[in-house]
Formats: sequence, structure tokens, C-alpha cells
Amino acid sequence: MVRGQTTVARRQLGRNLRQLRQAAGMTKREAADRLEWSESKIWRIEGGRTPLRSMDVQNMCTVYGADEAAAALMGLAQESKTRAWWHSYNAPGFNMYASLEETAWQIDTYEGDLVPGLLQTPDYVRAIVRSHYPTMADEEVETRVDIRMARQRILTRTEGAPKVRVALDETALRRPIGGAAVMAAQIGHLVYVAGVRRASIRVVPLSVGAHPGVLSGSFVMMRFPTVVGGEPTTVYGDTLTSGYYLDKDAEVEQYGAAFASIWSMALDEDASSRVLAEAARSYQET
Repeated sequence: MVRGQTTVARRQLGRNLRQLRQAAGMTKREAADRLEWSESKIWRIEGGRTPLRSMDVQNMCTVYGADEAAAALMGLAQESKTRAWWHSYNAPGFNMYASLEETAWQIDTYEGDLVPGLLQTPDYVRAIVRSHYPTMADEEVETRVDIRMARQRILTRTEGAPKVRVALDETALRRPIGGAAVMAAQIGHLVYVAGVRRASIRVVPLSVGAHPGVLSGSFVMMRFPTVVGGEPTTVYGDTLTSGYYLDKDAEVEQYGAAFASIWSMALDEDASSRVLAEAARSYQET
């Protein structure tokens, strides 16, 4: 299901308040009457379509008989008004993904052809952008590099860094994006990231042959902490012109099973580190 460009916090808040209203056995009309609001306001709040004051959240929790949830939800109300780092880049279509990635507690990625964005080096990013947009101005290229590097800060957070698992097809190691020097540095970075345990990286060797990722293509699965209701697990994938988001249970389960299968077919972390180190040396010797 493709989802709108509202913030994660606002959607979480609306979902949680809807669940509390339903648990209290109230219709939207009944809740609106008790709060002396319009029914359309309840609809906008529960759909994550409008910001909400902490006092309003507290009043809703009181009406729903859920005072114990008020503190956590008031915190979400404050978060929904905070301007996130990605807004300063004015990158249409990116806010949705960045907001999800920023709040995920676990990120599982299968990548078939490229190193995942969270693990890319600046020169590798430049090479990818130049290949897709050969006439792009240097300033715009550097903006895209900056965005990619800003995303990677979640890996070094002192608190709340997500658990990251990457199943990386060997094809991505053999494709010389940007040339030998860029690839040597990029794969060396993967070795470092795996070594300091910022991500678990498993290489899917070409000898595996067919596996679920061959059919699905590259994808990212993001799981979120639970606050009353919480954000549902979400799968993201790219197409040539846009991206898609899936959060229906049946779809998520299918991708979860696909990732589990790919993960089990991949080399373990130690063997993957040896493959990465060998690939880096092969580019250094070129």
C-alpha cells in the first residue's frame, strides 16, 4: 500500500488515538461530542493529517479512559512538530523514507546490484549519481552525497541505533562502480562496518544460483518500536522512476520469509568478511 507523506510520529499518534477510542467503545461522533470538536477533526487526527497540541492529546486520553498512555502520546505530539534534518534538503519524495528509516529499530536489506545506501562511501555515491544523471550539476550531486551521509548517522547513535542486517549479492562486489580505487575503498568500508558491528553483513555468493531475491529485486524491511499501537513493519523497494511502500500483513510476511531465506543461503559473517577482504584486495591490485 503506497502511503502519504506525513511524518512517522504523526501517523503513530493518530493510529494510537484511534485504537484508544475504539477500545473505549466510542464512535468518532461520540468522541467529537465529548471533546466538543467536529467529527472531521477526529478524522484528521486519526489519519495523521494534522498536528496536535499536547493538551489535546491529554484531553483525548482522559475521555478515552487511558490516562496511563498520555505521557507517551504527548511525547509523540511534540515529536510530530519537530523539523527533522531531511527537511533542510528540500528533496521531494525522500521525506517519507527518511522518517521511517530514522525511527526503525531493525532494518533488513537485500541488495542485488549495489551497496546499500546506509553503507555507501561518498565517492561510491557520486559514481552512482553520475551514472544515472550524467548532466546533473555538481552542486546537486554533492547535495545527494550529503543526504546519503546524513542518513548514515543512525548507525553511530549512542542510543537507539537500529539493528541492521544486510544480505548483499556478490554481484554488487564484482560490479566496478566508479572504478577500482572507488571499489577498493567502498569494500574496505564494508569490512570496517562489519568489524565494529554497526551492521551484520552476509554475502550471497553467485554459486547459490536462484534465490527469492532474484525474483523480488532489492528491498528494505523496517520494523519499529511499539508505542501503544506503533508503526507497522514496512517494506520499501525502488523502481526506475519512484519507490513503493508495503505494510499489509500478507505482503510483509512474504517479504519477511524471502529475507529469511536469502539470509540463510548467504555466507555467515566470518566467511563474508573474508570474501569482502579478498574483493577489496583484488581492486587494490588492479
